[in-house]
Amino acid sequence: MRVGEVKHPERGDSGKPLDGVRVLAAEQMQALPYATQLLVHLGAEVVKVEPPGRGETGRNSNPFVVDALGNKAGATFLRHNLSKQSIALDLKTDAGRETFKRLVPHFDIVAENFRAGSMERLGLGYDVLSELHPSLVYVSLSGFGKLVESPYADWPAFAPIAEAMGGLYEPTRKEGQPPPVVVAGALGDNATALYTVIGTLAALRHRDRTGLGQHVDVSMYDSMVAMTDMVPFLWSMGAPAHMAGPGTTALVASFKASDGYFVLAVLREHMFEKLCHKLGHPEWLDDPRFADRTGWARHTDDVIRPALEAWAADKTKLEAATILCADGIVAGPSNLAEDIAADPHIAAHNMLIEVPRPDSDRPYLTVGNPVKMSRLQEGPVGGFPSVGEHTAEVLRDLLDVGEEELQALRDAGAIE
Repeated sequence: MRVGEVKHPERGDSGKPLDGVRVLAAEQMQALPYATQLLVHLGAEVVKVEPPGRGETGRNSNPFVVDALGNKAGATFLRHNLSKQSIALDLKTDAGRETFKRLVPHFDIVAENFRAGSMERLGLGYDVLSELHPSLVYVSLSGFGKLVESPYADWPAFAPIAEAMGGLYEPTRKEGQPPPVVVAGALGDNATALYTVIGTLAALRHRDRTGLGQHVDVSMYDSMVAMTDMVPFLWSMGAPAHMAGPGTTALVASFKASDGYFVLAVLREHMFEKLCHKLGHPEWLDDPRFADRTGWARHTDDVIRPALEAWAADKTKLEAATILCADGIVAGPSNLAEDIAADPHIAAHNMLIEVPRPDSDRPYLTVGNPVKMSRLQEGPVGGFPSVGEHTAEVLRDLLDVGEEELQALRDAGAIE
C-alpha cells in the first residue's frame, strides 16, 4: 500500500473505530510512537509534541532520510510517525508548559514516555492535568512504571534491558557463553506498545461508561515478563530454565533447503509420526532414542537433520514448508527482508506501506496495521511530519491563537 492510498473503499461509510479521538503525545523513540501509530491506523488523530530544533531523539538515528525542509529524519522516527501532526513545543519554558496545558482539554488522551517523574517535575503529571480535564485518559509508558513503586524507577531503559530483565535471553544461552543479546525488532518496545494500546482502549471504554478518565501506566519490564511468561512458570514447576528455549524438548529447529532455511516445529507425537513417514523413516517410531520428546531434541542434529536436509536439498524453503504443511507438519520459511517484501500474503494484507522519500526516487517501507476488521477502512495513510510542521496550524485551530500571540511564543522560545 502506498502512502495516501485507500484500500477497501467499500468500508468507507463505516469510518474507523477511533474517529474523533484525539491524542496529544509527548513521545520519543519507539515504544510509545508505535502505540500511537496503531491508534492512528484505527482512526485516532495524533498530535506529536517535540522539542524545537532537532525534534525527538528518534529522528537522530541511522539510517536516515533528508526531509522536505532539509532536516535529518532517522530510522526510528520514520517507522512510527505516519499521518501524525508535529508541534515544536519547549516544555522546559513556562510559556511552553502553559501552552501544553491549554491544549489538554481539547484532547481525549495525553500520552508520554519519559522517565518516571519527568512530567511531574514539569508540572504536567496526571494529578495536575486531570484537574484541568477530569475525563482525560493519561497514558504513561516507561521502563519500570510510575503508579507502583519500583527499585528501578530511576533507571533509563531501552528494549534490550527490558528483554534481559524479563528473562528473554537466558533460555537460549549456551553453557559457558554469555546470553545472546539480539534486538529482535525491538521486541521490548513493540510488545510494550501493544499492552499500552490495550490499556488505552480499556480506559476509553471506561470513560465512555462513567465519564471519568484515569492514569494508564505500562512498564516495559512488566510487558516483557508477560511476553516471556514460560520462564518463571517453568521454573515454578521445577523445570530447568533452558526448557523455555529451543533444543531441549520436542523438535524445533531450522533446516537447510536449496535457497535458505525453513523452520520446523514438531511439538506432539502425531506430528512426529507424520514426519517419520514423510522422510521414509518409519523405524524411528520404534527407536528408543525417540521414545519421548526430549529424544527428538537430543538427536535433532545427528539423526534427524541429515535425513530432513537430504529430503529438502532439491526444494526451496517455501516449497519444503508447503509440502510439510500439507501433511499437517508445522513448518515455515525463514524469511529474509526481500522474501517478506515479495510475499503475496504481505501484499494482500497491506502489511508494508511504501513511503515516498524527499531525497530519493525509491520509497522506504514501514509496517502496516496488523489489526484487520470487517468495518475498518485501510488508509489513507499520510507521510511523516517535519519538526514543528503543524505548530501554527494546531494552535490556531484548537486555541484560536492569532499571529501576534504566535510570534510572542516564538520570541519566548516556547514554539518553533
